[in-house]
Amino acid sequence: MSETVDAPVILSNEPGSFAWGVLTERHPALIQRVRDAFPYGPEQRRALDALLKESTEGAIEPLRQDAPDHDQWNAWGRDYLGRSWLDVPFLWSESYFYRKLLEAVGYFEAGPWQGIDPFRPFKQAELRTEEAEAELAALDLLALKPVDDQAQALLHGSLWGNRADLGFRMVSGNNGESSSDTPLVADDSEVLWSLLPAGRPNTVCLVADNAGRELVPDLLLIDHLLGHQHAERVVLHVKPYPYYVSDATTSDVIECLRHLKQADGVAGVVGTRLWAAVGRGRLTVRAHAFSCAPLPYAEMPDDLRQEFADATLTIMKGDLNYRRLVGDHLWPATASFAKRTEYFPGPVAALRTLKSDVIVGLDKRTEELLVAAHDQRWRTSGTHALIQVR
Repeated sequence: MSETVDAPVILSNEPGSFAWGVLTERHPALIQRVRDAFPYGPEQRRALDALLKESTEGAIEPLRQDAPDHDQWNAWGRDYLGRSWLDVPFLWSESYFYRKLLEAVGYFEAGPWQGIDPFRPFKQAELRTEEAEAELAALDLLALKPVDDQAQALLHGSLWGNRADLGFRMVSGNNGESSSDTPLVADDSEVLWSLLPAGRPNTVCLVADNAGRELVPDLLLIDHLLGHQHAERVVLHVKPYPYYVSDATTSDVIECLRHLKQADGVAGVVGTRLWAAVGRGRLTVRAHAFSCAPLPYAEMPDDLRQEFADATLTIMKGDLNYRRLVGDHLWPATASFAKRTEYFPGPVAALRTLKSDVIVGLDKRTEELLVAAHDQRWRTSGTHALIQVR
């Protein structure tokens, strides 16, 4: 029987909601961080001040007339321009904020600030911490474990991102028992591995989320897939320009590869292997324009749809990709993940820590236990995660 679910699109106009907090608290704080991180001139500072006022007090304004994507964003925002930022779909307003932030700092405009990533200092800082060094050092011990244990640890490392150390603890699952204290609210990892049998000419598309300390575990997982013949080729999808503070771009991939190559022990060996894999075409970096569109994947263009259709498996990393995959709606937590992703042209997996309201695919008992123990905070706190596969 087909599933019919009426779920409202997420807006930001409910005081105290997660989306409301992003627009009214997180975005203003980010504008200040960007101002402090660079010696911008008066023009950029005035533009940042104007964006702060517009996004917190005013109506949504179009991009500059000479912006290269002015017409595209006008088409995407034809129903939203002139309205309050709080009263339009959260996915759209959040995406548009980052596009306008890039406009304010002159990222696309010919001049000295063209192409300067306003988030780069934050990304770099994550790679140069004691925690990041400890995670790379843990690879030496992980290499002594059985291959299956390595695979599961690296999968969990990619899942948890900058909590990747959890993956290296080799923590077993919960044996099918639901618990409010179980970090994984859904775990289809066995299904994921079953779709990638070793020795087959598999192609994996991995759609990255964050850069820095969260991209490194993705690269480690890719190395395992290639090295143990779970994939003949991996296509790593990143953003074509800076987005959502820490989202990975091609420059971030290069920086992480260099960081790995320069590391001691197993990490350095992995970095050298991945560098060579790029040169041989086994690891390809892709930056499709749709990666920065304020739209769900259900509206992807035909060329991207064909890429995913040709892949043995597409792995969607992170919270934003999950929202775009299932739709940024207030779905019931027990709504079917398979139903929400039935449009997707091939097998798809979601690896995601929970940092927004969107969630589907849970069994009723798991939801009840989570709500009883955490109210609704488990949806947005980043303390729980999921691996879902269709």
